[in-house]
Amino acid sequence: MEYVIVNGEFVERSQAKVDIEDRGFQFGDGVYEVIRVYNGKMFTADEHLERLHVSGEKIGLKIPYSVEELKVQLAELIIKNDLKLGTIYMQFTRGVSPRNHPFPAETIVPGFTANIKHVGRPSENMDNGVKALLKEDVRWLLCDVKSLNLLGNLLAKQEAVAAGCFEAIQHRGETVTEGSASNISIVKDGKVFTHPATNLILNGITRRVFLDLCERNQIPFAEEAFTLTDLSEADEVFLSSTTAEIMPIIQINDKPVGAGAPGPVTKKLQELFQQEIEEQCGKIM
Repeated sequence: MEYVIVNGEFVERSQAKVDIEDRGFQFGDGVYEVIRVYNGKMFTADEHLERLHVSGEKIGLKIPYSVEELKVQLAELIIKNDLKLGTIYMQFTRGVSPRNHPFPAETIVPGFTANIKHVGRPSENMDNGVKALLKEDVRWLLCDVKSLNLLGNLLAKQEAVAAGCFEAIQHRGETVTEGSASNISIVKDGKVFTHPATNLILNGITRRVFLDLCERNQIPFAEEAFTLTDLSEADEVFLSSTTAEIMPIIQINDKPVGAGAPGPVTKKLQELFQQEIEEQCGKIM
């Protein structure tokens, strides 16, 4: 039996219902987060939940629970579902109101849902690397908001999957932005480059962790925009996300990246990231 949270209440998955006039359902008017769970413990929960609040603020949606209150509810959700390894997905919408584009004039209660997924780590892809497809970035210009408006991401991801690739690497003109569901970084002459945290990308939590790891372990890095030419001439390319962790990209379109195998800097960051997980959540079996 699986339990989910609906508006702060724990209910069986089969009994969960959302009103047809919820603005998240009708407009994508809301924000979300995904938290990784290892050994039954949330990884970087504070960072995810603080970003959730920031995303809400950017669209004028007040999250009605503090970070600590959310952590208590999500911890109980983990226990109720006996979740050892997987993810928690949560979203807040502006709530239920008769369909109208402007925000409701009256005060309404935001909608809140959360559910879990039992899913393992993508170990084979992390060890061997994946293929990626280049795709023009056609999304809106508030990519720093982790909003429910993901159609542009979905279309890019689907095109990549249809081409036999794991991820789409998006670019605006000559500038590489991010993946359809990840941040993209390159390595050149031992130095890591990743797009700065502007409105053109989501400031990924895994991105923040590996940049901190670079700083603590004397790995040179720069938060600088890089071009399609830089990407094609990179020694290593990797993506980072909550679910994919740090994953090497070994081929883009039909061209191998570097030697066509995971590179030393990427592998070092994977090792350091694993240590960070185990410091927070215990040794992963």
